[in-house]
Amino acid sequence: MAKVTGIGGVFFTSKTPDKTAQWYKDALGLEFASAGPDTKYLKFDPHAFAGPVLSIFSHETDYMAPSKKDVMINLIVDDVAQALAQVRAHGGEVIGEIAKESYGDFGWFIDPEGRKIELWAATKPADAAD
Repeated sequence: MAKVTGIGGVFFTSKTPDKTAQWYKDALGLEFASAGPDTKYLKFDPHAFAGPVLSIFSHETDYMAPSKKDVMINLIVDDVAQALAQVRAHGGEVIGEIAKESYGDFGWFIDPEGRKIELWAATKPADAAD
């Protein structure tokens, strides 16, 4: 049985990502970095390879699609394919195909309440620092 081993991150949308990031900086001292146009992210432990991160996406993003929710959670798992099979067996809707990146495999599903959940089996890239 595949198991969740950690939280990779929490992603949410904002109509004004820059202002939202600035608010979190002013209110809580969180320093967000840019991850491309209209996307900000905060890595809580910059020395850790895998998670957790807090990411603010533009309200216009389709990254959470097909969910209509404005939040998505990334869960670190030990086996994406097995985890998705388990989700499917329990009535979850698997979205798309598994994506293989240099830093791990990703899969997505919609939970019973319509939230998109991202699964990540992290693989440390060869060029990542220890």
